[in-house]
Amino acid sequence: MPDLIRKATPSDTAAVTALVLAAYAPWVPIIGVEPGPMHDDYAAAIAAGQVEVLERPDGIDAVLVLIPQSDAMLLDNIAVAPAAQGRGLGQRLMAWAEDAARAAGLPRMRLYTHEKMASNIALYTRADYVETARVTERGLNRVYMEKPLDLREP
Repeated sequence: MPDLIRKATPSDTAAVTALVLAAYAPWVPIIGVEPGPMHDDYAAAIAAGQVEVLERPDGIDAVLVLIPQSDAMLLDNIAVAPAAQGRGLGQRLMAWAEDAARAAGLPRMRLYTHEKMASNIALYTRADYVETARVTERGLNRVYMEKPLDLREP
């Protein structure tokens, strides 16, 4: 069975939570606190239909949390299991998120990351995201970024 991106179900809650905690754990010593996604309520996000998982035959390798806003699709979280990193799964989910935004008629992607997550900022910049704001929210110094979408693309 090939890997597939699908809506998370309530039975995925423990696996989604564990994956996010493992994916973000290396950032704790860098930013000095636990990143926001480590405190999110994934049962509620799954119930709201906001969570997608990339599933392979041996389990869930990545998680994507998308929240439609009035003017953009918020890529609230993207996390890849440490053992699955480096295989392009994050980029695949980012492309999938952009397609979901287009399908919803939303003209841009929006995301945020911690200001000390320089590698994430560089990755998003290479993917044509531009910085739009720096704010402190929930005690975290966040960098907001956006990417305009061509709604005519498939």
